[in-house]
Amino acid sequence: MHSIPRPEYPRPQFVRPGWINLNGCWQFEIDHGASGRARGLVEKTPLDQTILVPFCPESELSGVGYKDFMAAVWYRRSFVLPEEAEGQRILLHFGAVDYKCEAWVNGQSVGVHEGGYASFTFEITHAVKPGENTLVICADDDQRHGFQPYGKQSNRYHSYGCSYTRTTGIWQTVWLEWVPQTYIQSVKYYPDAANGTLYMDALISGNACGMTLKAQACFDGKLQAQAECAVDGNHAKLTLKVQDIHLWTAGQPNLYDLTLTLGEDVLSSYFALRTISFDGKKCLINGKPVFQRLILDQGFYPDGIYTAPTDEALKHDIEMSMAMGFNGARLHQKVFEQRFLYWADRLGYICWGEMASWGIEPAHPHTMNIFLREWLEVVDRDFSAPCIVGWCPYNEVWKESNEGLRELTLQMTYRATKAADPTRPVIDTSGGFHAETDIYDTHDYEQNTAVYAERYKPGAALYDRFEGRQHYDGRQPMFVSEYGGIRWTDDESGWGYGEGPKTAEEFLSRYRGLTEALLGNPEHMGFCYTQLTDVEQEQNGLYTYHRVAKFPPEVIAAINRQKAAIEE
Repeated sequence: MHSIPRPEYPRPQFVRPGWINLNGCWQFEIDHGASGRARGLVEKTPLDQTILVPFCPESELSGVGYKDFMAAVWYRRSFVLPEEAEGQRILLHFGAVDYKCEAWVNGQSVGVHEGGYASFTFEITHAVKPGENTLVICADDDQRHGFQPYGKQSNRYHSYGCSYTRTTGIWQTVWLEWVPQTYIQSVKYYPDAANGTLYMDALISGNACGMTLKAQACFDGKLQAQAECAVDGNHAKLTLKVQDIHLWTAGQPNLYDLTLTLGEDVLSSYFALRTISFDGKKCLINGKPVFQRLILDQGFYPDGIYTAPTDEALKHDIEMSMAMGFNGARLHQKVFEQRFLYWADRLGYICWGEMASWGIEPAHPHTMNIFLREWLEVVDRDFSAPCIVGWCPYNEVWKESNEGLRELTLQMTYRATKAADPTRPVIDTSGGFHAETDIYDTHDYEQNTAVYAERYKPGAALYDRFEGRQHYDGRQPMFVSEYGGIRWTDDESGWGYGEGPKTAEEFLSRYRGLTEALLGNPEHMGFCYTQLTDVEQEQNGLYTYHRVAKFPPEVIAAINRQKAAIEE
């Protein structure tokens, strides 16, 4: 009926040859009362509808296109393991399922995962059998109770403001993988760019007593380093010192190919020599100042909602941004799939990893557990991606109510993130009330270029709308992490920030004035313009929702690529 959509390997930094892509046509049923377990939907066949996985049922690409709230959704399909998988451990992987997922194999529950953005795995070795197997999945998704992060998904029937069409259920690739009885479960890479060294910490699953972990690194096909170590317990640490140092930075995507071997387990990976540090208010990549010319990217697609229609579409979004002179993005209120990070790594595109924090009250003790558990899964998954240069768990948390608990939540999340990843800076909440942060950022959508020039002139105190509730001590790097958002559309119902320009010349003049004010401040480490594309009714993108440039990319690029004062 359909060719397999999104057929590419979903985890490019951790590739094994033995796998099956389970995307494609599945049986499907909406469970409005979340009563499917009681009504026997685990056993029911066929379900009422079909759906094209991995696209959410709200999307047109799914073939369903149902946009109202769905308390739960059910999926069913069969699969046959190939002969080469016999005697191996069988893993069932999910890129992401929104929100609470339970899976059954041949009627047996094989796992439950809560969280709509983190990737997860169930081992199903005990449940599979020779020949045909049946896989059933249920996703519960009720974002209106206040205990579920949902980012920019609308909590009303319609999209409104900066909230858009919802995503329910499976929205990234589902796939099977077979591995030896003892295998490499995960690896974290700690690059030391100055010394041309990579430190690795591998987590091993199974009995690895007496086994040896081997690593081999190449660059452009030339062998650069080899190392091995005996495995003692479930962790193994290796050090690789490369022969020729090729650094990764914005616009220079130098990547080393890496092969890891543990007994019969062989996987392909890659890494980069890239370190992040600060010199006063300058952000340094490999010891050199890099002004972060970022775009706000919300990762929505008109036909796939949260899911890009093709792998090429992910790459194209990055190329569109770079064509306009941006060197990176805030991946805003959504955890982007690993294929996007892969293309960012391959293209030399820096990214801030974020969580979809809207939808929960940070001061509520119950939500702290829900949010932090999934956030740390995200940090762990993307730890080794060279393109990630910082973390930002929350967006726009204000100190308006429950002040003590909100401050404590932000501080605890910041410290937990730093403990999980000491190699990158962390912003506790972008543009909101800062409790503890490495970078002091603010959001400023002022549209008057003269006001902006005065506000951000060299030597001026940091503008902060919430100065009465917090204090910038003058030491941390500064970052206007949202600005602009200039409305440019023929759609009267579409909106952007401020009064829209009357002509293209007026738009470009305003864009230039706002941007040059930030480039010219010697204390600012970067900016982030809102936004890459229109998203539904929010029509302030530099491209339309269908990825058509509103202005010649080279004109925007000429403004963005001017030398920043902090780069002098």
